[in-house]
Order: sequence, then structure tokens, then C-alpha cells
Amino acid sequence: MKKDTFLNNKGKRILFIVSAFLLLYLVSYIIDPYSPCWKNYFTRDIPDIIIDWSISLLFCFLVSETSIFIGLKLNRYIQWTEKPSRRLLIETSLNLLAVILIHLLTNSVFTYYYGDSDVSMVTNSIEKNRGDLQWLVVSTIIALMIMAINIGNYLILNWKNEAVKTAELNQLVIEAELQSLKLQIDPHFVFNNLSVLSELILENQQLGYEYAENFSKIYRYMLVNSKKDIISLEDELKFLNSYMFLIKHRVGEGVSFCVEVDKESRRLSMPPLTLQLLVENALKHNKTSKKDPLQIRIYNTDDCRLIVENALLPIEKPLNSSGIGIKNIIRRYKLLSEKEPEIIRDDTSFKVIIPLIKL
Repeated sequence: MKKDTFLNNKGKRILFIVSAFLLLYLVSYIIDPYSPCWKNYFTRDIPDIIIDWSISLLFCFLVSETSIFIGLKLNRYIQWTEKPSRRLLIETSLNLLAVILIHLLTNSVFTYYYGDSDVSMVTNSIEKNRGDLQWLVVSTIIALMIMAINIGNYLILNWKNEAVKTAELNQLVIEAELQSLKLQIDPHFVFNNLSVLSELILENQQLGYEYAENFSKIYRYMLVNSKKDIISLEDELKFLNSYMFLIKHRVGEGVSFCVEVDKESRRLSMPPLTLQLLVENALKHNKTSKKDPLQIRIYNTDDCRLIVENALLPIEKPLNSSGIGIKNIIRRYKLLSEKEPEIIRDDTSFKVIIPLIKL
């Protein structure tokens, strides 16, 4: 993962150094606005002001980079999660020591340039010592502020890494759950079709042969696509044709299918076996009779959705459901897509609206 956080971004670090530079002068002025150095500060020669600012900017740069360097080095040896108190004590001490050394360095450069003759900057040793102390206090505040940002940066980065690890583990759990859902098959489907097949073989061998062919196509489809998350609607409809062949010869004229899906929608995708589960669900919960056949209609809409609709002909004694059906489809869509199926039921019909997935 790319560690593009605040202190790892060069542009933002430069902006922070400039901010520290401005803060250095602001806090110094607030602490002692009547200091002699402020009286004639902007009336000095421009070269003197530029050198003054350059030394201060160098100081802020050294304090910032040193604080970041100390933090990065300590991350390798003393982790915040293991020994936070010890880490805080050591990092604070090293930062204070670094500030003092950097202060002495820049003060030496400052003194070397100005010497002791510039009375506009330093009138006596007392004023000089007070100014040095103020500068040191302000420098320490800035160093501690940089350290705090560095610590926050480190903790946020580690929190992100842990979040990524957790997300990866959750994804593995989701994939395992999805795989188990795809492999769920209603055992009644197998037994019912084997029973019909045995009867057809005795009555009509040709029809029995065609029934066995379509039965094998169904299980071939299940085996080939059992490891896939989604499949094209075109392939799902081809599979449904074989499935409807079995239904028609198992139920007879007690069910009527109407499939109206355009070519554009057939290119979209959905979880495999979705249509089979919905058709099987309709057959489980409704009567099928020759006088009043169960109408099952499958059609698409203009907004990339597929609707599986059946008339409501409730059976008198509902069968025990295996819990696969619609719950299976909803759970798979929660794992695969932002959109979920919608269920609409009224007095005459039952609709399941399936969002089609664009690859």
C-alpha cells in the first residue's frame, strides 16, 4: 500500500515548514511584543531581513526533518503499541536535545553574521539571553507540535494497515460463504426428476432420451459454473430452457412459461442458478393444474433489471421449504453487488426484480 500520508508527501512537508516558520515569528512576537528587536525590525536593510529569514527558515527545516527522522528511526525499534510510555519519553527527550543543538547551531550562525555591534538587534547581554530563551521556548513548542503530527501520522498509517488486513480477512470469509451458497442444491429436485425419467423411459424411450439429455445439461451447467460468481444472462437463459423442458414434462400443462428478454439485456450478468431458484420457488408455493395453469413470466426492463413474475395460486398445504430459494439469491447479491433484488407481492401476483450486473 502506498504510504502517501501527510509527512510522506514532500509538497505538504514544505507547506508545513513554511507554516512553522510563520508560527515561529508569530509566537515570538506574542510572547514579547515590546522586545527591542521588533521596534525597528522592518526598517533594517533588506539583505539583513533576508538573512534573518533564511536562518529562521533553515532552523524550521532542521527541526522538522530531525523530528521526522527521529520518529521514523524509533518506529523500527520501539513500537507505540508495545511500549507507549517508553517511546514517548525517548522521542520527547531526543527531540528536545535536537532542538537545543539546532538552536546552538543557528545561534552561532546568527552571531557570526551580526556580531556584537548590532545594537538594534541586541542591546545588552540580558536582552540577548531573554531573546535566546524565548527563541528556545518557541522552538521547543514547534518541535513538540511536529512530533505530535508525526506520531498521529504513524498511528493513522498503522490503523489503515490493520483496516486493510481486516478487510482482506472479511473478503476471504465472504468468498467462502459465497462458494457454499452456489453449491446449495435442493435434493427434491434430483429425486423428482429421476422419478419422472424412469417413468418416461418405460413409456416413451425417445422422450426419455431427450429428458435425460436435458437433465445432464442441467448438471453439467451446475458443475461447470459452480465456481463462478456471476454468469451472462444469455447462458443462464440457455440453462433455463433445459430446466423448463424438465418442468413441462414433470408438471405437464399445469405450468406456462413466457420469456421475453432483449439481446442487449442478455449481454448483462447475474449470479448463476438465479432463475432456476426463482422458478422452483414459484412451483413450490403455487398450484399447478391443467384447468388453471401457473403463469410464469420472465422479462427485462429498460433500466437493466430482470423481472420474474408468477401468478398467485397458493396451495392449500404449503410444503416445507429448504430455505434456499430467494434468501440464497438475496445473500449472494449482498456479496456481489451494491443493488439487491426487490420483492413485490399483491393479491394476484408475485414479482422478484433482479438487478442485472454490468461487467
